[in-house]
Amino acid sequence: MIVFPAIDLKQGQVVRLAEGDMARATVYGDDPAAQAMLFAEAGSQFLHVVDLDGSFAGRAENRGAVEAIVETFPGHVQLGGGIRTRQAVAGWFDLGVSRVVMGTAALKDPQFVRDMAAEFPGGIVVAVDARDGMVATEGWAAVSDVPVIDLARRFEDAGVAAVLFTDIGRDGMLKGCNIEATVDLARRTDLPVIASGGVKGIDDIYMLAMHAHEGIEGVITGRALFEGRLDLAAAIAMASRN
Repeated sequence: MIVFPAIDLKQGQVVRLAEGDMARATVYGDDPAAQAMLFAEAGSQFLHVVDLDGSFAGRAENRGAVEAIVETFPGHVQLGGGIRTRQAVAGWFDLGVSRVVMGTAALKDPQFVRDMAAEFPGGIVVAVDARDGMVATEGWAAVSDVPVIDLARRFEDAGVAAVLFTDIGRDGMLKGCNIEATVDLARRTDLPVIASGGVKGIDDIYMLAMHAHEGIEGVITGRALFEGRLDLAAAIAMASRN
């Protein structure tokens, strides 16, 4: 199982939001590339980056910071946030991003996401962000009437790399990952699932790793790392056992 340390970008700074609320952002640094290197030095080969401003704007708003991260980080960068056109998708791959995460586009224009998955095999991750079991979009500002499992199943035959499942109510809250909902989704879809939202410590990593054989590909963690509640090297070692 892969541990993805997270770097969320807001106005060029490294932040974490509480429950996806842009007004509740905690700043953890002003040098995203340096933070990426700290994660690399701890043993990470994978990184999850989100352009939060871009999620709301529908276009890249922290391009300079992302470019610096990709140039600095020696591993694989997975990027999300406002990526809704082919030009944007292709541009990020050309820059060196390994995977592009698409959320709003997956709900509003599923054929576009399918086309991108066909054009860039293994490069597209579908974000399935949940609030009370329903898919949220537009940087989590809007909630649809589409159940999480229904959206995930739409892409089972599309060639996407994985589904990134986030429990918004737990995101950035250190409440613990929603293991039950994440594993349930993995069991009900043929796609690998990446867990996100609420990781508070090594126990979450252990519990998710126990279900790696059921389709849990990885877990994203941010605040727990920044606040010293989770040691990245220890988390990677724990996850690598499964």
